[in-house]
Amino acid sequence: MNRLKSLLFLSILTSTVSPQAAEWTIETVAGTGKQGFRGDGGPAIQAEIDNPFGIVRGPDGAHYFCEYTGQRIRKISADGTISTIAGTGKEGYSGDGGPALEATFNKPHELRFDAAGDLYIVDMVNHAVRKIEMKTGTITTFAGTGKPGYSGDGGPAAKAQFKQPHSIQFGPGGDLYICDIGNHAIRRIEMKTGTISTFAGTGKAGNTPDGAPIAGTPLKGPRSLDFDKEGNLWLATRDGNQVFKFDLKAGKIHHIAGTGKTGFTGHGGPAKEADLSGPKGISIDSSGNIWLADCESHSIRMIDARNGRIELIAGTGKKGNGTSTDPLQCEMARPHGVYADEDGGIYIGDSESHKVRVLRKQ
Repeated sequence: MNRLKSLLFLSILTSTVSPQAAEWTIETVAGTGKQGFRGDGGPAIQAEIDNPFGIVRGPDGAHYFCEYTGQRIRKISADGTISTIAGTGKEGYSGDGGPALEATFNKPHELRFDAAGDLYIVDMVNHAVRKIEMKTGTITTFAGTGKPGYSGDGGPAAKAQFKQPHSIQFGPGGDLYICDIGNHAIRRIEMKTGTISTFAGTGKAGNTPDGAPIAGTPLKGPRSLDFDKEGNLWLATRDGNQVFKFDLKAGKIHHIAGTGKTGFTGHGGPAKEADLSGPKGISIDSSGNIWLADCESHSIRMIDARNGRIELIAGTGKKGNGTSTDPLQCEMARPHGVYADEDGGIYIGDSESHKVRVLRKQ
């Protein structure tokens, strides 16, 4: 009988472990695991970093990431060297018009490059999007007044108000989309004119029915967004614990993942039937797979574009600071950032482990 129970447990366990996870290894590319600020000019893996969130590859081939509580933007060069490109480390809102290294931030969340190679940063508690002109290193406020609110649609983005913006991404036409999470909206800035508008959301939290029109449909905590190769917008809702696909051509929203309940279930099954746990990051890879930083389950989950199933790729479900190269044995701590790189790597801002990690196929 005991043997039968053991076999049954093994069967249940293996049925929830994705065979795809076995194809991946995980390693640290920045951070020792100790929270701090040390190591500029040396190897990133020997540096101390402070709560990494968003991460992105720059046009120079380096990787850039936000330090949420470190109040800095740091860079991992192609040779593995780390440096700071913005922020003094002090909390504040200063420095516009001067060198980015002399500026202060208040909880930088996410960062993206535009087509010209300039860097945009979501300065969350300052309710603003800031821009670094990379040729000169000069920082300015691109959008937001610095005060929380919900105003400015139809006018200049610099005079608009946000409420704790989180994630940004440039759309296929070059316009900037912003997750204005406190207003339960996605805002859009037309880059040619600088004009801001509300792209999706009503300003109040609400359920998002499958197949609903983009215009006039509520959202619940729009946290992170990305675009696929076809130009569709993908959204992870932190408060709603769901993933949606916005078909911009048809003007419709499609429910892709999450029951709306908080949990850590459904691995290997239909993504719509899975429970998510505060997804904080989303990224679409070159094959169309959807990668999630499922923050409160301390894991990285992937929705397979071929069959709509959700797979656990990294993390154990328990908070920790693992060192294993086996992704399913490597504990993480509230990862916020995930970035599907063009080189096939999946980069992770493993926030409270104070590490940047990467998943790679073996």
